Amino acid sequence: MNLNHELFTMCMILKNDKVLLINRPNKLGFPGYIAPGGKVDYPESIVDGAIREVREETGLIIKNIIYKGLAEYCEPKTGLRSMVFNYLATSFEGELLQNPPEGELLWIEREKAIELPMQDWFKSRFPLFFKQGTFEISSIWDKDNNLTIGKTEKHYLEVEFEEAGSIS
Repeated sequence: MNLNHELFTMCMILKNDKVLLINRPNKLGFPGYIAPGGKVDYPESIVDGAIREVREETGLIIKNIIYKGLAEYCEPKTGLRSMVFNYLATSFEGELLQNPPEGELLWIEREKAIELPMQDWFKSRFPLFFKQGTFEISSIWDKDNNLTIGKTEKHYLEVEFEEAGSIS
């Protein structure tokens, strides 16, 4: 079996306790509200891919971006591993696009956003963008039956180097 990898990004944009989400139509797949993101172009870096995708989908230019974690999906039947590198942007410039290519853009209070229609996988990942530290989610997915058949999830708190102890 040939093993293949796809690299994607997702970037939650936060301003004054509001997040910017895209309402993706059915025709684009993964319908419902979602954070901006998409496929990383070879040979661009992953963070540059995140910044580019936000600019293309929203018109905003990210100035501060924080790595939040990795979500990956493995399909045993096809040998495909899709890796999504997740970021939080807290500073940006520019104006929102008038006709965004991926769907209508919406600024909404962070607490109300979770009530919007969205994919289950995004709904479960949504709060992780705002927790301290980083996360890692690895799922084994049966594409034929649209079913997760295995999952590992880890959360890592950022610790100051001095707090972690020193070697004498």
